[in-house]
Amino acid sequence: MATKIDRKFRLKLSAQNWLFVILVLVLAGLASYVAREYKKEWDVSLNARNTLSQPTIDMLSQLAGPVNVTSYSTGQEDLRKMVRDFLAPYQRLKPDINLSFVDPREQPKLAQAAGVTVNGEMVVQFGNRSENINTLTEQAFANLIMRLARGTERMVMSLDGHGERVIDGKANHDLGLFGRQLENKGFATGPLNLSVAQAVPADLKILIIAGPKVDLLPHEVKKIKDWIDKGGSLFWLVDQEPLRGLQPIADIFGLVLNPGTVVDPSAQLINAQPTMAVATGYGQHPIARNFTLNTILPFARSIGVDGSRDWRETPLIEVAPRGWLEMSPIAEGTSSVSFDKGKDVPGPVTVGIALERTLNDRPQRVVIVGSGHFLANQYVGLVGNMDLGINIINWLSGDENLITVQPRSTLDAALTLNRTSMMFIVYGFLVLLPLAFLVTGGTIWWRRRRKA
Repeated sequence: MATKIDRKFRLKLSAQNWLFVILVLVLAGLASYVAREYKKEWDVSLNARNTLSQPTIDMLSQLAGPVNVTSYSTGQEDLRKMVRDFLAPYQRLKPDINLSFVDPREQPKLAQAAGVTVNGEMVVQFGNRSENINTLTEQAFANLIMRLARGTERMVMSLDGHGERVIDGKANHDLGLFGRQLENKGFATGPLNLSVAQAVPADLKILIIAGPKVDLLPHEVKKIKDWIDKGGSLFWLVDQEPLRGLQPIADIFGLVLNPGTVVDPSAQLINAQPTMAVATGYGQHPIARNFTLNTILPFARSIGVDGSRDWRETPLIEVAPRGWLEMSPIAEGTSSVSFDKGKDVPGPVTVGIALERTLNDRPQRVVIVGSGHFLANQYVGLVGNMDLGINIINWLSGDENLITVQPRSTLDAALTLNRTSMMFIVYGFLVLLPLAFLVTGGTIWWRRRRKA
């Protein structure tokens, strides 16, 4: 039975069509609004390299004031697009990161005045400081922002002249890698030989003492003591060796150095020697705020203070909750150590402390860690050692707002294939796959032809 199409039916059908069109337009408008106001991204790249790490996000959130970025790049749209894409995630988090472009060919004097030598080089300005960068990686850009955020360069020096671990040394026991990372963060570093220097420099922000091998002379110790008495900040890495004349410095803090070497059975879980103490717990302190990385402290010793001085003490690093303090000597390379009840001291063991006091209405800060090995070139790359060391220096220098886990490095995303794999891909995709399509198509054509 045919449906009678009259004028009323046509009007009803037209109204339904218009209503459908209006609903589609409304839904499209709502979708456009939601897409503009609410953004959600998924990063499926290796190491999530297209997404800013949480430490970088935290740093940007604490950065007060605009950041001006000038890219000196020619009119090549591909190059400028690469710069825009790189800065886009930073600008979403901090809208006052301003980007502008200058063509160095059209304004060569401006580029020369800015010290630009490479096409695409950027000049980043924050406050009254600026710095050039031509590497578009999160690690490089975040480090540059940290350097600019410090305002003025901080001086960090390590005691030298007595066989110490020096901050610019290249030997396994030295602190050279740590020193270079400090320079990346905006610190000026160098050794300090007090047998030559008249005194500890007045503008020195932090003095590092890391395991002298011979005794300091009394007048050298007095120079350190005078500097501390004036409010200097100290980072002291205490190894198993004697204090080498530094007992007067230890007395300032009421330092208690318990005998024995930390033995940590949990080190076996990472195929390490039992003398490699694994720190998984940290004190309630700005240095360890949101710090969740493990650190490894080889040949660590117990650190404490007697509490009779005017310093406020915070236990900073605790290790070996299932380990102990081994009272017998342990040779390097020993793989098996057993607990001797009645002689050894059960853990956990505090191997790092932070001290603070107010002197002349200004805070004075000291950190003492019972292992110089953990920042040595041989071990500083293990797990979170470098990160914890940088956090300690940031706190000692008064830069609490820059205390964070260091931004991750971009992993190598290159794909390396051997000859067999390359030949398989070449012949598979350029020969075998097209041949399979030809055979399949030919077979289908032949069968259809026979049926016809």
